[in-house]
Amino acid sequence: MRLLVVEDEKGMAAALAKGLVAEGFVVDVAHDGPGGLEAARYGRYDAMILDLMLPGLSGYTVVRTLRQEQNWVPVLILSAKDGEYDQADGLDYGADDYLTKPFSFVVLLARLRALLRRDPGPRAPVLEAAGVRLDPASRRVEADGSVVALSQREFLVLEHLLRAHPAAVSRESLLDDVWGVPDEAATNVVDVYVGYLRRKLGRERIETVRGLGYRMRA
Repeated sequence: MRLLVVEDEKGMAAALAKGLVAEGFVVDVAHDGPGGLEAARYGRYDAMILDLMLPGLSGYTVVRTLRQEQNWVPVLILSAKDGEYDQADGLDYGADDYLTKPFSFVVLLARLRALLRRDPGPRAPVLEAAGVRLDPASRRVEADGSVVALSQREFLVLEHLLRAHPAAVSRESLLDDVWGVPDEAATNVVDVYVGYLRRKLGRERIETVRGLGYRMRA
């Protein structure tokens, strides 16, 4: 697996690269926004770790530009900006995950593995099923034409259900992809969040598949 690390703090970038190489990854490093954008455009990377506060171009601009160019390399933002609006903006611009500094390298690896298990192919601009419409770019969700406000986790669970439609998604898969924690003992948290979605969207829109998980109704 080949990774791109875009980080202007050279000591941090070197430490990240060393740790990732020890885990078996091939790692390239860029130290500013323009260099990171250029590398992501023309390199064939399996995932990208991206800081936000970069010289030349911000990480926000880098990920937004890539998505506008239909470049769907999985992006994990790694930033000291830990405000909820900072995180929301990063995801709104097209990042796949967000981890704040200081961070656990073990958690970083788990998040990366979760990203690498996802389908890197083109994403539908708008996802629809069961009267629900989700726009990944704007983070807008509508149910029968009415806007519904969702938390970040609720949004991600709904997005996975819509991308899988009409197939069902297991609790373990949702837990792994959304929380990055493949622990079967914790699958009850998935049930809790599906309950939140049902209250906001309507219980009839999400079907329980006995012995497996959930799916959007046809």
